[in-house]
Amino acid sequence: MICRNHFKFEVCANCVESCISAQNGGADRVELCAGIPEGGTTPSYGEILTARKVLTHTLLHIIIRPRGGSFTYSPLEVERMIADIDISRQLGADGVVFGCLTSKGDIDKDINARLMEHAKGMSITFHRAFDVCTDPHQAIEDLIQLGFDRILTSGQQPKAIQGIQELAALQRQADKRIQIMAGCGVNEDNITKIYSSTQINEYHFSAREKILPDDKNEQIWTQQFGECQVTTSRKVKATIDALINSL
Repeated sequence: MICRNHFKFEVCANCVESCISAQNGGADRVELCAGIPEGGTTPSYGEILTARKVLTHTLLHIIIRPRGGSFTYSPLEVERMIADIDISRQLGADGVVFGCLTSKGDIDKDINARLMEHAKGMSITFHRAFDVCTDPHQAIEDLIQLGFDRILTSGQQPKAIQGIQELAALQRQADKRIQIMAGCGVNEDNITKIYSSTQINEYHFSAREKILPDDKNEQIWTQQFGECQVTTSRKVKATIDALINSL
């Protein structure tokens, strides 16, 4: 019989407050990120340290990505990524999330292998760089060979719900050799359809809501400097419950 323990739910958390909400909402782990508009970049030392303190029973994974843009990295950027992995380990992170491609859009086996050596013993996820690789089916085999634990993917589409056909194919190819985790745009309205179409049992979502300022002057500044969005425990729980209650 399929039950809650059959699934893992990961929340993309943009701050410590989002980590707390993810934990309160029932998430199994968080992926802590800064730079959400850029697709996620490595958070600060202080953010990681504080997140580790507040997450008492939810796993903490850290994205290792020095900038937005492409997933092809210079030697200096790789050195920073190695340092960030080492620091994440020192601060007590349970896992790290990274992904490096060649200029041709293939898995960069050499750079990923270097990073994995520093992440040894931690849980390791290859992030959505996978969704822009040239040949996703060859990429899966490369990532299995490298020893990654899971792949975060939307099926090479802007949203996971649009990539259902490819996600199902990736899940079949993975065949329990590596975990496929569906992410991007996953919510309480579509998670059941994604599962029924793909049989994927790990999901990545943000469950964020806008935080509107009370003061009118703050609202003016928000228009110029950007709005505040944080994960809410309500949305985390609603997304998990939508799938579990459908079984």
